[in-house]
Order: sequence, then structure tokens, then C-alpha cells
Amino acid sequence: MSRGAQSWSDAMTAAALFAVDPLGTGGICVRAGPGPVRDGWLAVLRSCFPSAVSFRKLPPAISDERLLGGLDLAATLHARRPVVQRGLLADADGGVLLAVMAERLSSATVAHLIAAIDRRQIDLERDGMSRRSPSRFGLVAFDEGLDDERASAALSDRLAFQLDLQSLSRPDVTSEEYDVDNVIAARRRLPRVDVEADAVEALCHAAGSLGIASLRAPLLALRVAVAAAAFDDDEIVRRDHLELAARLVLSPRATALPASPEQDAEMSRDQDPETIDDRQDPEVPIEDLVLEAAKAAIPPNLFKQLQGGSLQRPRTMRAGKQGLSKAGPRRGRAIGVRRGEFGAGNQLNLLETLRAAAPWQPLRRAGEAGSVARLLIRKEDFRIKRFKQRSASSTIFVVDASGSSALQRLAEVKGAVELLLADCYIRRDEVALIAFRGRTAQLILPPTRSLTRVRRSLAALAGGGGTPLAAAIDSATTLAVAVRNKGQSPLVVLMTDGRANVARDGCGGRAGAEIEAYEAARQFCVTGIPAVVVDTSPRPQPQAEKIAAEMKARYVALPYADATRLSRVVQANMAVG
Repeated sequence: MSRGAQSWSDAMTAAALFAVDPLGTGGICVRAGPGPVRDGWLAVLRSCFPSAVSFRKLPPAISDERLLGGLDLAATLHARRPVVQRGLLADADGGVLLAVMAERLSSATVAHLIAAIDRRQIDLERDGMSRRSPSRFGLVAFDEGLDDERASAALSDRLAFQLDLQSLSRPDVTSEEYDVDNVIAARRRLPRVDVEADAVEALCHAAGSLGIASLRAPLLALRVAVAAAAFDDDEIVRRDHLELAARLVLSPRATALPASPEQDAEMSRDQDPETIDDRQDPEVPIEDLVLEAAKAAIPPNLFKQLQGGSLQRPRTMRAGKQGLSKAGPRRGRAIGVRRGEFGAGNQLNLLETLRAAAPWQPLRRAGEAGSVARLLIRKEDFRIKRFKQRSASSTIFVVDASGSSALQRLAEVKGAVELLLADCYIRRDEVALIAFRGRTAQLILPPTRSLTRVRRSLAALAGGGGTPLAAAIDSATTLAVAVRNKGQSPLVVLMTDGRANVARDGCGGRAGAEIEAYEAARQFCVTGIPAVVVDTSPRPQPQAEKIAAEMKARYVALPYADATRLSRVVQANMAVG
């Protein structure tokens, strides 16, 4: 069976087992964008549930009121008494919740989802009301993120299945559907399935060997194994059920490989007959069988990363590529409301203000018997809109234009800046250019998005002279701090061979110039601004690497780089910086 066919088969199996025990397994995190593959899988999932089960969609920008419930303003004003409306989490009780664009869910929405999954109920305490509603649902989170943008780790940790359908194409999708009667019968058999102690130990051993720190993973794997046994009409969890649970639940969560040399040797063998016979040997411990099944299901690219120890957790904040999130009173994406004073540029949310005032109308009318106002509003009722916007990014290039070594790189630097500016223009980011040679560093180009200005400045950039590296780092620090104070996200790209020979006062002398350069690098480190140091010497030198270490910057040695490769390296560091 091809890898694509195996992935699709596992995806259908996960859909069926989720339908057997949607509450116990928690849900499914599906890494896939909109398209025929995801639509085909969703059709399989719907076929596993009875027609009476509701599927409700959770939009990424849902408000807390629509999610949790709250005061129905129109009904309250009409009835002259508080009227509560149910939220989406309460309406989804007994059904399936489809969270589209799960990677864009706000932290508040994720927190409410996690609370509902853990407690299986919603406690509403707002607008002077107190209400408790059951909220038992299975969650399907569609992760449509690009690159390292992913759904919340805390949310996916509570979902047993993590599917990646991005590598599948339309021919991999089959029209096979599960019989819903078998799923319903498996639900009835679920409470009668027995689990032996060695099965639990095997799953825990496999999770620990794969570097899975979360205790939820083996628990979810156990629920999946029980669901598989119920689906097969077995009264006890057997080895094949444990191996299936390890492949579907533990493999996608793996962060390390077992250190045992014998097991590494087994992974390197290519499914020869002796290995197959060993798996059928009843003397083989169940822990080894479950672990082997989990390791065999690890994707090849992930397996190489685990072997090389290069797997890292995705960064949730990426300065320089998209900018940092910041709150603002006027612009950006609406993220809710807060109590505040109307004025000073704040935007009043009229509906929420009326909603806050509605429950107090009977008391206020009783206190002001002679008032003719139909609605009494107080200062504490004012609700102000809250916004969140993504700040712009500025990439500050600090180019060493001194000496023959830098002259060999100047043409490549010019091409890299132009390539990066074209990419920055798409994201509406800015680029600045600082050149240093002779005795001083000069701001050639302040932060700009103009491609024409950059080309003119680069064409006029000449080379030769000494290397005032300390002055260059000081200039970059000053500009980067100014950019950050404006609310933008700076990234400094220092392109030099690190051979400083001109001090801050313009006097020559390699020893004193290097001491001042290291001092300037340490001062830059205090700002906490991300930086990349590109060693432009024909052969990597320890001076540039030491400068990068003092700046706490990422060091890149490119002795044979052209403009295109240099642009890619800087973009990659911007993505993870």
C-alpha cells in the first residue's frame, strides 16, 4: 500500500473510531486546507454519525457572547426582564463542533473550548446572570495554517487524533463509507470492553520512549484502543488494537526516538521476513510491539528530524515576518469589549452598552420614579470596543562596504536587498539600509517600502576603506529601538566579516576597535531585538561568529552565497526569529 493510500485509510479509521467515542477521544485535529481531500474526508465523517447528530461550525472570529451565551437584548427589552440566550457550546451538546481555521482562534476562544472539553459543561456568569448548561461534544479542528502556523498546542493536546492530509491528492480519496449501524452497535458495546494492566503499561512505555511529555496522550490512546475493540466486537483490548492506537495517537506526537541500539537497528531494516516473524512471536513483549507500530507510522520527514534532533516546537510569535500583535483602541481586528469611558478616541459599542444596562432597568426606574426616559444609562454601562492589529515589520540591513573582501560581496548584497524588498512589499513591510566604511556608519536609506528608492541608494553605494564595526552596531541599535518605539517589529541583518579596525572616534587600531565592537554588540543584546549576522568573508572567520554570540544573534556563514540564496536565508531567519 502506498503512503498516500495508507494515510487516507488511517484518516477514515480515525473518523470511525471518533464516531464510536466522540467524548472519550476528544476530537480530531486535521491539518489540511479547503479542497476535495478535506471535503471527501468530512463526507466520510458525517456518514459515521446518525442523521440526528448535529454538525455545527465554529467561526474563528466568534464573540464570547455567541460562544457562551448571554443576555438576549431584544427579548429582554421586549419582556422587561432578563432573557438568556444559549451559546454555541451549549447548542453543540450531543453533536460535533467543526472549528474552521483553528490556527486563527483567539486565546480566549481556545480557553473556553478547553474548559468545555474538560468539564463538559458551560458555567455562564455574566450580565448579572448565572446559568449552567451541559456541553458534551466532539471537536474537529481544521488547521489551515501555513509554514509553522498551527492550532493551539493546548487544544490539540486534548484531541486524540492528529491527521495531516496536506500531502494527499484527489486520486487518494476513495468513496468508501462506514456503516452507521456498526458504529451505533460499537457505542453500545463500549462500556463492556475490558482493559488489562499490561495494555496500559505498554501505551505509557511507548509514549515515554517517543518523548511525549503529555499524560493525556496515553490516556487518549487507551480510549482509542477501547473504541477499536468495541468496533471489532471484542470484549477485551488486544495487541492489534493497541498497535492501531499507537499509530494513530502516539506517532503524530513523537518528539524523540528510543535510545536503544537494538530498536534503532530494527527501524533500519526494510520489512524482511524475519522481522515479520518476530512480530508474530508471542514471546516478544507487548511494549516492544506497540512501540514498533508507533515508530513505523512516523512520517519519513519527521523521522529524519527526530534522528537529527532538529525538531523544535513552533514559535507562536514571529518578529520580522508578520510583526507582533498589539492592542489598539481604533484599528485592527475586533477582539471584544471592555468597560471604559467614552471619548479620547475610544469607540463605543452601543449594543454591548445597552446589554449591560438592560438588567438594571427595573431597579433604576424604581429609584427614579419621576423619570420619563425609556432607558436609563449610567457611566458604568459604557462598553468600549477592543481591537488587535498586527504591527508592521522593518528589516534593517547593516552592510559592510569596507575593504576588498566586502567589495566582493557588495553586488550580492544589493541583489538580496532588492529580492527581499519585493517580498516585503507584498507584506507591506519596510526595509532600511545602513552602510559602514572608512571612519563612520551612515544611514543610506531610512525604513521605506519604495523599491525605486532602494535601487537608487544601492546603485550609489560605494566600497573601500576601514571597518568601523562598533559605529555600525550603534547605528543599528539606535534605528531598531526607534522602529520598535513606533510600534513596529524590527529585525537587524548585519553583513560583515567581523574584522573591526576603526574605533568609534574614527581612529585606527584593530585591538581597540574589536573591544569596542564587542561592547556595542553586548549593548545591542540588552534591547532583545532579533538579529542575524551574515559572515561575508570568503572563508568563515571566528570574529563574525563572536560578534553574533555577543549580540545573541543567529550566525550564518555564506562563503559561496549568491543573491537568491542570501535572500532565502534571511527570510528563513525572519520566519523563526
